Amino acid sequence: MSEVRRRAGGRAARVALREAPLAVDSRPIRPGMSGGAFTPLSAGEVTEVIDAAYAMLAEFGMGQATPEIIELVTGAGGRMDDQGRLRFPRDLVERIVTEVACKEFILHGLDPDKSVEIGGDRVHFATSGAAVLMLDHETQRFRHSTLSDLYDCSRVADVLDNIHIFIRTVVPRDLEGANTIDINTAYASMAGTTKPIGTSMFLPDSVPDVVAMFDMVAGGEGEFRKRPFCLANNTFVVPPLRFAEDSALCLPVQARLGVPITLLSAGQAGATSPAALAGSLAQALAECLAALTVVNLAQPGAPATMGLWPFVSDLRTGAMSGGSGEEAIISAAAAQVVNAMGLPSSTAAGMADSKIVDAQAGHEKANAVTLAANAGANVIHESAGMLASLLGCSLEALVVDNDMLGSIMRTVRGIEVTPETLSLDVIRDVVHGPGHYLGHGQTLGIMQTEYIYPEVGDRLSPDDWVDAGATTVSERAHERVSQILAEHHPDHIDPAVDAAIRDRFDIRLQRG
Repeated sequence: MSEVRRRAGGRAARVALREAPLAVDSRPIRPGMSGGAFTPLSAGEVTEVIDAAYAMLAEFGMGQATPEIIELVTGAGGRMDDQGRLRFPRDLVERIVTEVACKEFILHGLDPDKSVEIGGDRVHFATSGAAVLMLDHETQRFRHSTLSDLYDCSRVADVLDNIHIFIRTVVPRDLEGANTIDINTAYASMAGTTKPIGTSMFLPDSVPDVVAMFDMVAGGEGEFRKRPFCLANNTFVVPPLRFAEDSALCLPVQARLGVPITLLSAGQAGATSPAALAGSLAQALAECLAALTVVNLAQPGAPATMGLWPFVSDLRTGAMSGGSGEEAIISAAAAQVVNAMGLPSSTAAGMADSKIVDAQAGHEKANAVTLAANAGANVIHESAGMLASLLGCSLEALVVDNDMLGSIMRTVRGIEVTPETLSLDVIRDVVHGPGHYLGHGQTLGIMQTEYIYPEVGDRLSPDDWVDAGATTVSERAHERVSQILAEHHPDHIDPAVDAAIRDRFDIRLQRG
């Protein structure tokens, strides 16, 4: 009986220790841990991909360049060819990469403690997407996404520790007009979280409006530029190698107003980029290098990430296959190539093809995000919440994926081998003592700093699981989402500032 009491007391102590909050720098995982251990390409192959990208820009150039882009590039040594394509000489692009482009920057949070440093081999998990469907929290059926859905995604992500950046997940299909959508998307994303955020802007005229709104929240005109807390996802290209007019018009405006930009190329292998993965990767790099050149000619040193998002097709049908093994490996290779150039990297991983939160979604997401993270991608977009090859989003998926991201980040951290962690003294104590490690000081001391624990994942024995209700992970996630929606109402925007924003802009999200 005394042994039972001792063991029970030890378990209670371990549970109490596990539940006690830790300082961020003592946690087993945290934003910005170093990746890069996984290298799908050899050093020689990386060089070949980079050389191919430079060759494309010099020989093929970019089509459909806007007048301002033409002026910027030709003024720096580029030229228009007889086919109306804008050629980028290799020496120009290389100079931008090596001498001008920003190599790392801070993406701030409205809560300063949630700011992240982008660049190097630091890994961060972000949401993202432009889903047009929402897997309804109550009915678990797909419907058109709304502005309220976007706000709910933001406030759910706000409490999930392993999502470091909240970037717009769904399109508010209950709104019309590009400027109205741009303003309200930025507002709803910002209103739901104190983490760094991201959004998209469809019109160049929207950029000053969005920045003005951010300035109001940051404390006055020009304050957002000092502490930028929002990434602009800019899909500037219509692959292959053509600028998308409206988004391309936004590039110089965003750069000059101090908005960090994700330069986003999303060709689809076998459709808008080569079916050969190496060619698809090289094309995406060329397209992003063209945009990087434009941005830095407009505003030298403007913060930007190279958003190589080479998507993959199911070549039997032509449909996008975000959950495929091919997608996983090319996303990791994209991060490796950009990091090798010393530039901030972002890629997309976690785009499950499954329509629901199930085993298919789990293995598709985990495979892709694990490879991208261990390759050292600085920002991994789409890492949580997305279903149906980016057509759908789910609040429950955000919660389940948060557990997944924690587990993946633990693999990024790896295993530290030191005289202390090799544990010879600890083993000696146990071998000559109790014969187990359950109550040893080392076990209690590192159970929070070395190990992580799922929030909705289940680790009970079968009998205990039955006794606890035999719930699925989707059911437990549903319960957690219900709790967050009922209890978490962010109020970090000063009411007077919020009122001023609503007086100046057509904000459609209802108060409260």
